[in-house]
Amino acid sequence: MSLYYVQKFLYELNRDETVQTAYRSDRHAPLEPYDLTDEEIRALTEPDIGLLFHLGVNGQILMHFAAFHQIEWQDYLQRMRDGIETHGPVREGVYAMTGYEGTDAHAERLGQKGS
Repeated sequence: MSLYYVQKFLYELNRDETVQTAYRSDRHAPLEPYDLTDEEIRALTEPDIGLLFHLGVNGQILMHFAAFHQIEWQDYLQRMRDGIETHGPVREGVYAMTGYEGTDAHAERLGQKGS
């Protein structure tokens, strides 16, 4: 798995209009320079927020990717929940290392659950 390269691509996509334009016209071409697995490519091209979260993508980076795809906040949170339910716990990254309790517990702490 290449979580670093997934996050590096997302970071650049979130900040570089040239990458955004290229991704909008062909979601696969901008991914070619990165060492990604087929699963990661599929998650980035569909886009599959739940799978990306399961793979360990940082929520801050992933939040901007969801907004880029015009995914509303509550739908973004639900897709993360669905990803954990479908694929299992976060594989690696900060959420796996900290024993992250999931999006429901996080939203509750932020006072946003059900809003």
